[in-house]
Amino acid sequence: MAVQLINPEGLPQPEVYRQMSIATGSRLVFLAGQVARDAEGNPVGPGDLAAQTEQAYLNIGTALAAAGGSFDDVAKLTIYVVDWSPEKYPLLGEGVARAAAKLGVDPVKPITLLSVAALGEPDLLIEVEATAVLD
Repeated sequence: MAVQLINPEGLPQPEVYRQMSIATGSRLVFLAGQVARDAEGNPVGPGDLAAQTEQAYLNIGTALAAAGGSFDDVAKLTIYVVDWSPEKYPLLGEGVARAAAKLGVDPVKPITLLSVAALGEPDLLIEVEATAVLD
């Protein structure tokens, strides 16, 4: 695998993400933000943060498979959530866990989580960008 995920000594040791990734692969993949749309562009999970999170993660897996990789090759995620608050953690976690189970991967990656006022379409609650490294 081209990406090693670690929590270095001297930094907090979070359970839900890793502080850093070390990439040794030769191909970088920069994936546009993925949202809750299926392959036909239909909305998935209107009003449901967990369902929208799951779909965004599944879309990342689909895109990386097309590049010859998988979600395991993700080196960094940036997650944008509309009107983020700590009360949304369980829903975010539920969506990530469901996607991870379907993809058969460990979803714990370095992440940056940002609260935003809105996304590109009014029904979207989350958008997830990914950077991956492939051998």
